[in-house]
Amino acid sequence: MTQAFLAKLTQPNGRQGLWMLPLLIAIAISIYLGLRTDQFLGSENLFNLIAQAMPLVITAIGQMFVVVVGGLDLSVGSLISFTTAILALDAPGYVTIPAVFLFAALVGLSNGLVITRLNVHPIIATLAMQYVILGITRILRPVSGGTVPDIVIQSVGGTFLGVPMPVFWGVAVVLVAWKLLHGSRFGLHLFAIGGGVANGTPDAARNFGVPDRRNILLAYVACSCFAALAGVFLAGRIVSGDPNVGLLFELDAITAVAVGGTQLSGGIGSLQGTVIGALVLALLSNGMNLTNVSPFIQTAIKGGLLLLVVGLQTRKKIGL
Repeated sequence: MTQAFLAKLTQPNGRQGLWMLPLLIAIAISIYLGLRTDQFLGSENLFNLIAQAMPLVITAIGQMFVVVVGGLDLSVGSLISFTTAILALDAPGYVTIPAVFLFAALVGLSNGLVITRLNVHPIIATLAMQYVILGITRILRPVSGGTVPDIVIQSVGGTFLGVPMPVFWGVAVVLVAWKLLHGSRFGLHLFAIGGGVANGTPDAARNFGVPDRRNILLAYVACSCFAALAGVFLAGRIVSGDPNVGLLFELDAITAVAVGGTQLSGGIGSLQGTVIGALVLALLSNGMNLTNVSPFIQTAIKGGLLLLVVGLQTRKKIGL
């Protein structure tokens, strides 16, 4: 009976991937931290945990759009930093907020065009974009500073009806992403394209009438817009612009997606798994902070976790 239960947990559920096991891991980490330290279950720490996890949850959800089609986006971290830098300029929110989403859409459009039209590998294309955005960001704001609009700060901090504002952010983002990924033709096309890529037949979806290039391009646009949204949230938390705040967010997002059971080769994954994967990373970071683990060791542990989960996946695409 125990073997059957474990087999069920470790058996991917169709295109939803393996996400039940990460859920149990998140529960186990929570129980361990609750028993290990008194601060973990305190309301202040739980509030901080939700707020700390939200930017990663949002970024990982966006990353999932491109991972499902067999791609990766390494530019999201620099885009988060760019968003905080723009919001901290001496300009009203009704100008800066639309500006960052317009820029994010252009970034995603550029990534998608380079990948689909010039046939550049997603890692190379988005890595190049990362450097471009990082350079622009550091020209705009070489060091942290400035003040973001009050509307951003108020939308992130505090509570509403006793519920922390980040919870409302999470619910809204998950509902929108769920509709796009699991409740629309667009999402169905993404999984179909990724399934073909994972099986070594990238033209399979196109042969059945799916506009693959357009959908891949839109996936990268969605990924960039979610990264900008994460940047808005993060700017509201730190109340300033910071050219380095998005550092390594792209790797954390990829790790969260992989931990949640999404295949990096494409075609298999679930929104709930991605959210759980992000929460697992947030719990690990929170627990290591509470137990005074060095930030450098934390980074090494995350790198090892990414290597482990990718190594356990079946990969049929060169470069992953």
